[in-house]
Amino acid sequence: MQVKEILRVKGGALYTATPGQSLASAIATMADLDVGSLVVMDEGRMVGIVTFREVLKALKAAGGQGTDLPLGEVMVANPVTAYPDMEANDLRRLMIEKHSRYLPVVDNGQLLGVISFLDVAKAVLEEQSLENALLKNYIKNWPEETAA
Repeated sequence: MQVKEILRVKGGALYTATPGQSLASAIATMADLDVGSLVVMDEGRMVGIVTFREVLKALKAAGGQGTDLPLGEVMVANPVTAYPDMEANDLRRLMIEKHSRYLPVVDNGQLLGVISFLDVAKAVLEEQSLENALLKNYIKNWPEETAA
């Protein structure tokens, strides 16, 4: 399974913010949309990503205050990215190695979407369920051996 297949199953929703947007605004957007990340875009290109991890770190550093901080000060600039032809196992390995629950998927500089660890888990479960069904069907319809 490749990243592009996971994106296809997930759908094309992409949630973005700008570097000047406040942390409070990002928190509200993430809560309203029930998402764990926002891609930070500036003049049509990705410049960073904000996840709930960065939100928590910023709030802790500001003593629980700091929701007026601009996302440009909170985001992870130039985040690690995945590409569409990457195999799912390589994606999982990269996510674990980089401690990233969310990875933007980029192809020739164009942002295609964001894949979460949950998206990967769902895709793997779906793939395993299909394989399981095919194997059960094959076993159920096992050809009888003819006597020699």
